[in-house]
Amino acid sequence: MVLPFWCYHLGKLVTITAKIPEELKKQLETSGVNISGFVREALEQETKRLEMKRLHRLAKEAGEILRVIPAEEFIKVIRESREER
Repeated sequence: MVLPFWCYHLGKLVTITAKIPEELKKQLETSGVNISGFVREALEQETKRLEMKRLHRLAKEAGEILRVIPAEEFIKVIRESREER
């Protein structure tokens, strides 16, 4: 089975393939499932989930780094930045 998949970052269509049991394909078709659309949506959702997981990890790491910087240092940098304007 060949399924088109929209790659937003590349701006073009590519083809992916997946092998599934024949009976599963028949059941999906009988149920009226748009297999291509279903797979596309599932891939988009998984991509978003993985990106959110990556960003959460980065935010956590940034928080750990910032936690060791004293608040006074942040205040000093902000004041210096304002004075430069």
